[in-house]
Amino acid sequence: MTTDLNQPALRQWLVEPLPLDVAQSVQRIAAAFDVQHVAVMPDVHLSGDVCVGLAVATHCTLYPQAVGGDIGCGMAALQFHALADVLSNERAAARLLSALYRRVPAIKHARETAPADLPPDLQQTALSHPRLEKLKQREGRLQFGTLGRGNHFLEFQSDRIGQLWLMVHSGSRGIGQAITAHHLAIGVGNRATKSIMGIEADSPQGQAYLSDVAWAVRYAEQNRRAIIAAVEHVLADLLGIEAIQDSLIHCNHNHVRQELHFAKTLWVHRKGALPAAVGEPGIIPGSMGTRSFHVSGRGNELSLNSSSHGAGRALSRGLASRMIGIHQLQREMRGVWFDHRHAVRLVDEAPSAYKDIGAVMRAQRELTRIDRELQPLLSYKG
Repeated sequence: MTTDLNQPALRQWLVEPLPLDVAQSVQRIAAAFDVQHVAVMPDVHLSGDVCVGLAVATHCTLYPQAVGGDIGCGMAALQFHALADVLSNERAAARLLSALYRRVPAIKHARETAPADLPPDLQQTALSHPRLEKLKQREGRLQFGTLGRGNHFLEFQSDRIGQLWLMVHSGSRGIGQAITAHHLAIGVGNRATKSIMGIEADSPQGQAYLSDVAWAVRYAEQNRRAIIAAVEHVLADLLGIEAIQDSLIHCNHNHVRQELHFAKTLWVHRKGALPAAVGEPGIIPGSMGTRSFHVSGRGNELSLNSSSHGAGRALSRGLASRMIGIHQLQREMRGVWFDHRHAVRLVDEAPSAYKDIGAVMRAQRELTRIDRELQPLLSYKG
């Protein structure tokens, strides 16, 4: 790590002191070869060999684990010509959830309802290995326009003046995971530091990885757009409601790309970190049952122009499943429609499994500005 006083090596915006295991993970990536700067976001938490909630800058080395498997994962938001009270009764909410299950599957489409092909630019751009290309044509097609599990969600929300909004969180699905696994598996001969594997950006493998990342980022964005289009059809059919097209906000928080920082061109890796250049629009969700925010970046260079991508987990999934019961989840979700039949497997997504989004937003006042606050009405998780 550099000790240049004009380019601090490690900066943190925290809600609370880092737990020991998180601090050790941060130090591990900070000590990796060629890492110039690490910015730690207030939603930081453990996830594999590199934490979620980091922005990491290098000169010439790519670290796939500092991007993560869900390449291009991100958020989209869209306003509708409707008041939020269209979802004020249980019958309307149940009809909407039922339609969403049909039009936006969690895992993959049935073969008879799957798209015949991916969008042209995704179809025509080849991935770097025949195995990935085969997976793209099979699973990539069947999963296109699907939500995913875990913390991915589709949510209807109300802004402070009672207008109806949609928020979607999804990524590159199984194909992004496969791309990351492929490049980690063939990178044995590259630089490695305590289980963190780096690839020279200018090497043939580095260029192949960057090409695959660019493809996965486009896949993830178009996946979210396909989900939005399906939701638009659902609302038009069920409620006669149309979207306000110029209200769309779109951002992603898992990527690597070249940016100018500290008067140098650097490779900036973001894993669960939202780009937050001056005026850049973004979306920061809370958790299932808590408020979310539309934001604009403040362009804080010490954060590598980044902010948190959400509230961040307070409890691991395993610990949350053991500590949080169905009744607690139902209490925490009071006033928000969700499918109670899935409560057993949703307890690890309960609001109390996440950090307080208010505390997270206060911790990053230097990084991002709140433009709009939203409250959840209906939450659909796979």
